[in-house]
Amino acid sequence: MLRLLPPLVSLLACSLVTAHGDADFAPQRRQTGGDNTQPAGTNPIARFATAYLGQQRPNNSCSHRDLGFAGALRGRWYAVFGDTLWCAPGVADPDADPAGFHGLVRDAVSLLTDDPLVVEDLHLNDDSPVAHPLQFVPFNASWNETNTFGFGGTSLVETADGAGAVYYLVNEDDNTLRGAGIAKVELVDDEPTVTERFGSDGYWWPAPSTPRYGDVAAFRDPRSAYVYAWGGAPTSITDPTDAQYVYLARVAAADAYDLARYEYWWGPDQGWLLARPHTEFGPTTATVWGTGQGQFVWSDFFGCYIFVHLGPGSGDVLLRTATALEGPWTPDVKVYTATPIDDGLVYAGVAHPYLDTTGQTLTISYTNNNHIEVIRVTFSK
Repeated sequence: MLRLLPPLVSLLACSLVTAHGDADFAPQRRQTGGDNTQPAGTNPIARFATAYLGQQRPNNSCSHRDLGFAGALRGRWYAVFGDTLWCAPGVADPDADPAGFHGLVRDAVSLLTDDPLVVEDLHLNDDSPVAHPLQFVPFNASWNETNTFGFGGTSLVETADGAGAVYYLVNEDDNTLRGAGIAKVELVDDEPTVTERFGSDGYWWPAPSTPRYGDVAAFRDPRSAYVYAWGGAPTSITDPTDAQYVYLARVAAADAYDLARYEYWWGPDQGWLLARPHTEFGPTTATVWGTGQGQFVWSDFFGCYIFVHLGPGSGDVLLRTATALEGPWTPDVKVYTATPIDDGLVYAGVAHPYLDTTGQTLTISYTNNNHIEVIRVTFSK
């Protein structure tokens, strides 16, 4: 599910980066005094080659969709997609889908394979001859939700053997975000299945007053016991610059279903505060600014974390690095520029680290006008 950024006062300016060769750096927005989101240090991603691989599609269904954030449960990797538009009955190739509305679910889950261009859709319906995915995060009528509500989720994060969580944003309509929440995900018949949603209204963090933790990205850190969740500013913040700050929470993976165990990063001066969601907003308590949705990975090749995201309002695929997830983060390096399909939107960087655990290559997908496109970046030192 796409959530548009507010109009930008200043854009992330990016220099030209060739598909093969040395990188030019993309300077971030600067602000004087106390801005913890400013880039710092040197990005080690300096030499790379980028190859376009093609479009990702399911091998057992047919739809148009976005997002597809990757996460693992019990050693297998899954993609959580946003709005999933079914193709017409019997259509097996999305390129042959006739115009018109043929059905929709607000999110879906698929099994990722060793081929980054192929996924296996899960929780299929009984449509024949081509089945279609059912909704992953269910709506709950007792919370005054309907089948039109959006539940765009980020990556699955493992909390125990065979169990995990998905963070999502309850989207009532184009103008109303209710809040960010978390659901328990368990393997039922070997398929990730939402078995419980938390919060008296189906979410924990009300969007008008609290950052939407987990809506920008969620990450199970392989180097610690923690799950990290990044979220956009409260919807009550309407200034187009301030609305683009991103805030960070974390929790021990085993405690992910217990709201009282969450810690919140209030910047380097105050550090992590237990059970204290942000009530002060701006450059001193935020972690990053103006990135849109993305995905974090640990790179053994570089010995640091990499944040994969796209430049706001552009098709630039950007990578920044840090030795700690709370930052500071280096300047972005642009590794690819996607050409918008039919002048559509390009957004949501997704990393696929399981395809090369050495980290010398990183496969990345992104949404291009409801198509999932895939590139592979090969690094050198």
